[in-house]
Amino acid sequence: MIDEVRRARVAVAVVFCVHGAVTGSFATRVPWIQDHAGVSPGQLGLALAFPALGAAIAMPLAARVSHRFGSRTAQRGLLALWTLALILPSLAPNLIALCGALFVYGATAGMADVVMNAIGVEVEHRMAKSIMSGLHGMWSVGALIGSGIGTVAAHLDINAQLHHLVMAAVLTVLGAIACQFVLNLHPTEDEEAPPHFALPPKSALLIGAVGFCAVFAEGASLDWSAVYLEDVLTTSAGVAAGATTGFALTMAVARLFGDAVVDRFGAVRTVRVSGAIATLGGVLVVLAPHPAVAMAGFGLLGLGIAVVVPLAFAAAGKAGPNPSQAIAGVATVTYASGLVAPSIIGGIAQASSLTLSFIVVTVLATGLALFAPVLAPRRSSRTAADPA
Repeated sequence: MIDEVRRARVAVAVVFCVHGAVTGSFATRVPWIQDHAGVSPGQLGLALAFPALGAAIAMPLAARVSHRFGSRTAQRGLLALWTLALILPSLAPNLIALCGALFVYGATAGMADVVMNAIGVEVEHRMAKSIMSGLHGMWSVGALIGSGIGTVAAHLDINAQLHHLVMAAVLTVLGAIACQFVLNLHPTEDEEAPPHFALPPKSALLIGAVGFCAVFAEGASLDWSAVYLEDVLTTSAGVAAGATTGFALTMAVARLFGDAVVDRFGAVRTVRVSGAIATLGGVLVVLAPHPAVAMAGFGLLGLGIAVVVPLAFAAAGKAGPNPSQAIAGVATVTYASGLVAPSIIGGIAQASSLTLSFIVVTVLATGLALFAPVLAPRRSSRTAADPA
C-alpha cells in the first residue's frame, strides 16, 4: 500500500510537470503566433481571453468526468486533450481561428488541471504529509523545461508549428505513461455527482483577492514577458523568450523550497516579503533601460508570487464553516485570474502601452504585502493547493 501511494506520488508529479511544459511551450512562442495570425496587441489580448472562456465553461465538467469514469481514466483522457491542444494556436491564420484554438486550449487546460489537483490532494491525504507545494513546484519545473526548449527554438528561428507538433507528441506519450500509475479514485455508490459551481463564503473573499493578485501577475508575465521585451525594448525573439524562462525558473525554485520557508517564518511574514520582492520586480520591468534589467524584474516577479497561491488555499481551508466550499470558490477565482490577466494586459496595451499594463501588475503586487494578514491561520485544517 505504501509503495502504491509513493508510486502514485511520482506519477502525479510527472503529470504536473507535463501540464506545466505545455504552458511553457506556448508562452515562449506567443510573439511568433501573434505575427503568424497577423493580430495587433489589442487583438491578441482579445484572443487570450478565450482560454478563460473555455476554462469557465469546461472546468465544472471535469469533476463529473472523473465521477463518471474514475480519476485515472479521466486524467489520461483530459491530459492527452490538453497536450494535443498545444498544436492548435500556432496553426491559426487569423484572429477568428486563433480565438477558437485558444478556447479549446483553455478548456482542456482547466479540465486536466482540476483532475490532477484532486488526485494530488488525495495522495497528500494518504501520505499524511504536505506534498502539494512540491507538486506545483514540478508544474513550474515543467513550465521551465517547456519555456527553455521554446527559447532555443525561437533563437534558432524554428517554425512554431513544427516546434509545438514535436512537443505535443512527446508530452502526450509521457502523460499517458504517467497516468497509468496515478490513483484510480471512484465515487461510492451513494455519492452524488459534484455541483457545477461553488461560491466562496464571505470569509474567503479577501483570501481569494490575494490569490487573484498573485495569479494575475503570473498570467501576465507568462504570456506577455516575451512580447514586452520585443515590443518595448526591441530585443530579438531569442532574448525575449529568455524572460519567460527566467520567470519560470525563479517560480520553480521558490515553489520547490517554499514549504521550508513557510514553516520557519509563517505564512503572513512570507507573503509580506514575497509581495515586496514581486513589487520590486514590477518596478524593474517598468523602468528597465536595458533588456537585462527587465529580465531580472520578471525573475523577481516569479520569485515573489510563487508561494502566495498555495498559502491562499491553505488559509481558505481554515476560514469559515465549510472549508471545501471556500477552497473550491477560491480555486475558481484564482484560476480565472490567470486566464483573464493576459487579455486585460493586451487591452491596456492597445489603449495605452505595455508599460502601463505592467504598472497595473506592479500595483497588484503591492497588494500582496498589504493584505498578507488575511492569510493568518485561524484553525487547524488540512492544506489544499492552487491550480497550475
